[in-house]
Amino acid sequence: MGKLRVSAVCSVLLVCASAWAQGKPAKAVVKTAYFVDTSVLEMGPLVSSPPAQDSATTKAELAEVHRVETVRTAEQVAAAQADDQEEDIFSYRTVLGTGFSAERLPLTAAFSAHVHNDESVVGGPLKETFRRARPYQVDHSLHPVCKLNAEPTSYPSGHTLSGYLLAFALVEMVPEKSKEILARADDYAHNRIVCGVHYPSDVEASHRVAYAMFGYMMASPRFQRELAVARLETRQRLGLVGAAPVTMAQK
Repeated sequence: MGKLRVSAVCSVLLVCASAWAQGKPAKAVVKTAYFVDTSVLEMGPLVSSPPAQDSATTKAELAEVHRVETVRTAEQVAAAQADDQEEDIFSYRTVLGTGFSAERLPLTAAFSAHVHNDESVVGGPLKETFRRARPYQVDHSLHPVCKLNAEPTSYPSGHTLSGYLLAFALVEMVPEKSKEILARADDYAHNRIVCGVHYPSDVEASHRVAYAMFGYMMASPRFQRELAVARLETRQRLGLVGAAPVTMAQK
């Protein structure tokens, strides 16, 4: 990437990051597509319907949500509640350290916001299509510990979709930590069940959608430009030695 192009991309991202830092939403962070073209990326036909409410599968899933509720510890509840409040790339500070923060990495923060925005653009219509009731909406004996939603928007899980998309992006930025990043993504997804707000199949569906969606995003020149800037900023600020190892996308 030429110096002028990198400079231009950095300028755009810095504007977004500045707005974010002032507590004002950047103009790009809206519920319209940023990286994806929804007229091309039509996920509806690729996502199977969730299990029927009266099915044996849903009954088994409810039993699993109850089991998780029974064994979850105070520490696990606190971790799930923290994840419930954070849907950005910096939830992966548990892998990269406290220096991996929005305050230190404004360009990466802006990139993260754009990825999360597109999760809503793609995932929101799927939720409206399937309108699956959340576990606590059909089983009032459950005790969810995270933010509740009155709408039937269980399938697929938005947090999980965002978590995996950001994990895949971060693997491209710091591939030497790929194993730890993907393990953290699985933990982030499981915390939706610890919260008591999703079924296991909600999480599984989001995992599948994330793979398809990220593959599409990787083909976007705009995504590649912002990913390159975020990669450079992250590696420099965290003091990662040498150039980033070659990823599968670069081979």
